[in-house]
Amino acid sequence: MSDREKVVFRFNSGEVVKGFLTDFRPDLPTLDMEDASNGSRTRVPMEELKALFFVRSFEGDNEYKEKKAYGGSKAKGNRAFIRFRDGESLVGFLEGDVPWKRGFFLSKQGAEMKGFFLLPADEDTNNLKVFVIASSISDVTVVP
Repeated sequence: MSDREKVVFRFNSGEVVKGFLTDFRPDLPTLDMEDASNGSRTRVPMEELKALFFVRSFEGDNEYKEKKAYGGSKAKGNRAFIRFRDGESLVGFLEGDVPWKRGFFLSKQGAEMKGFFLLPADEDTNNLKVFVIASSISDVTVVP
């Protein structure tokens, strides 16, 4: 990861904060964020988050409608459909192996995982990648 990455923090509460991360490690219980609007630094417990959207820019394009289909991009791994507990959904490609067993017990070689990376199916979206927090998911469909 680069020194300072632009990230949109999506909380389970519905709150959205645009900010920066340095030294992101998905295995830690908390992460340090810097709010882009005022420069304040906050330590955020991972379980309060729904997902971290690593973005090209904070502004994005309000007119752009993200394509939620796999047809236009080349495969980058297993295709996945993620539905969050709040009803929102994402489609994309899992980065790496399928990281869970039935019941969403996310583990990999004995190390506890807090979530996994999803690469957007739409290559033109503002999102570069999304770190999905496992506890915010209601269901997942994976197609190899």
